Amino acid sequence: MRIFVTGATGFIGSRVVSALLARGHQVTGLVRSEEAARQLADKGVTAQRGTLEDPRAWVAGIDLCDAVIHTAFDHDFTRFAENCEKDRRVIGAIGSVLQGSQRPLLITSGTGMGDDGSGEPALEQNFNPAHPNPRVASELAGSQLLESGIDVRVVRLPQVHNTERQGLISYYLSLAREKGAAAYLGEGNNAWCAAHVDDVAGLYVKVLEQGHRGERYHAVAEESIPSWLIAQTVAAGLDVPAVSLKSEQAAEHFGWFAAFAMMDMRASGAWTRQQLDWQPKGPGLIDDLSSMRF
Repeated sequence: MRIFVTGATGFIGSRVVSALLARGHQVTGLVRSEEAARQLADKGVTAQRGTLEDPRAWVAGIDLCDAVIHTAFDHDFTRFAENCEKDRRVIGAIGSVLQGSQRPLLITSGTGMGDDGSGEPALEQNFNPAHPNPRVASELAGSQLLESGIDVRVVRLPQVHNTERQGLISYYLSLAREKGAAAYLGEGNNAWCAAHVDDVAGLYVKVLEQGHRGERYHAVAEESIPSWLIAQTVAAGLDVPAVSLKSEQAAEHFGWFAAFAMMDMRASGAWTRQQLDWQPKGPGLIDDLSSMRF
């Protein structure tokens, strides 16, 4: 198949492209710059120039493809809500081209969308359309397309990592370096889920080839990594202290990151592994944090 991939030179998207090529698929990749287009050409990938701000200018290129994998996202988390609304518009524009066809659209969301508020790990079967996390906009857009007959499948991401990037923890690490301390709240028992970037890329391909319309899949290799352990690992790497803060100190210390620092983002990927025979093999988050060059 020929697959249209947004974010084709990004942290996750570039690995998805490589995984698709390894499976014998052809790829058209959305890129912003001429340099990125050259990177794709070197891999035998067709480049489609365009931006998330103006999706109408490039979605016609999807007509030449058999499926779409949407990994692109604006990761300026200081404007998180605004960027989630941008993602809603992009998903809607992609859907406008897929209307009336059976071509699958894989969209990206976060595992937090599977949190039902019970304190149990988030599950693939859960979705609260009134979820307070702004990323709900992506799944709402996908649900609307699903109702209109489009084959939408959702990949929900945890903290995706290697030794160079670790999702939101990359921002946490920069803050710890700036503040001279790796902080956590209370006893640090709120926990995050994670998966290695290569395992995540492999899951996108499995969802494309084996997934089903309307299903949500969790790219979770590790269900629950406590924030105190993340803090201690970062502290050791930076040679700074790991410190516990009270909740009322969060805003002053973390700034915009405070909302994320307080979250418990445990999630299960057991159903996804069972359904797709997805078997993560990459290093764990703590292993990658311990091995990185600080």
